[in-house]
Amino acid sequence: MSLTPRWIYAISLVLALGFFAGGIALGTLLYLAACPLCIIQRMLYLLFALAALIGLIFHRSAPASAFAGVLMLGAAGTGVFVASYQTWIQHFPTGIGCAVNSPWWEEFVYWAGTKAPLLFQAGGVCEDGSWKLLGLSIAEYSLIAFCGLTLLALVALLRRTRS
Repeated sequence: MSLTPRWIYAISLVLALGFFAGGIALGTLLYLAACPLCIIQRMLYLLFALAALIGLIFHRSAPASAFAGVLMLGAAGTGVFVASYQTWIQHFPTGIGCAVNSPWWEEFVYWAGTKAPLLFQAGGVCEDGSWKLLGLSIAEYSLIAFCGLTLLALVALLRRTRS
């Protein structure tokens, strides 16, 4: 089996939707309240999945495929930043929460939570990294996942430029 752009987009789509669903399942089954940064990461997984779906559907169109790859790279790179920031504030808590004076993105998260509470309701504290599995918090696992998705996006872009 050759790792064609179509396969890369399909794998990316399944992984991103899996990470999104996994976050919801963890929160629901373990009664964990997601924080605003967790919700932003969920939204980035969805954006990545949407970009991968665009790439999967339009993989034969060079401009659409390139657009999908760039959008995937942007979503994954932003996810790396957000997960890194959350990991940092979990390791070095400052007592100020996710942000000071509710920035626009936090207001957006709260708005999205009113529209789709199961998916986007934020009730947790970003500094709380108390739940761990094998010594890593959910934010740290998300950081690993976004790094992997970033590599997939780069491979999709490189495969597209070569073919």
